[in-house]
Amino acid sequence: SAHLVAGRRGLDPTKAGSGNPGATNVFRVVGRRAGLVVFAADAGKGGVAAALGTLIDGRPLGVACWAAATVGHVLPLSRRFRGGKGVATAGGGLWVLFPVAAFCCSVLFALVARITGKASLGSLVISLVLPILVAILGGSLGEVLVSVGLAAMVVLRHVDNIRRLFSGAEDSWRPGA
Repeated sequence: SAHLVAGRRGLDPTKAGSGNPGATNVFRVVGRRAGLVVFAADAGKGGVAAALGTLIDGRPLGVACWAAATVGHVLPLSRRFRGGKGVATAGGGLWVLFPVAAFCCSVLFALVARITGKASLGSLVISLVLPILVAILGGSLGEVLVSVGLAAMVVLRHVDNIRRLFSGAEDSWRPGA
């Protein structure tokens, strides 16, 4: 989605800004509307996968499809395993499967990103909180383990952001900031 949206403006998101094909980078280099479109498309990917899996064969398949959509977004075969960071895609599936956890994570992300100006920090915080929320809200052991795996994948995809956060060099999500 980042390539399609940014490509309409003649930009390759992997060669501009942070180089990440995700909503935050598109937001930074192309603009708010483009970033929101990429976010909606990526979240929709996770939400549709979780919803279809749940409708076809129940919650366990919904959870499996949620995980598969997120892993496929992060490690796409068509892009030599170089995809986005998985936050929006995981979030879309989360809204379908665990709406209370999704609401809590959305509020927490918004607060952290707004206060610090760092979307990456918001993503890291909600990744750490997600498995705890799934467990507290009654998720099965399998659901908790899937959320741990997805959270770990998101954190691993943010290793460079973590380094920049500690060195004080992490960019703000705000365009021009």
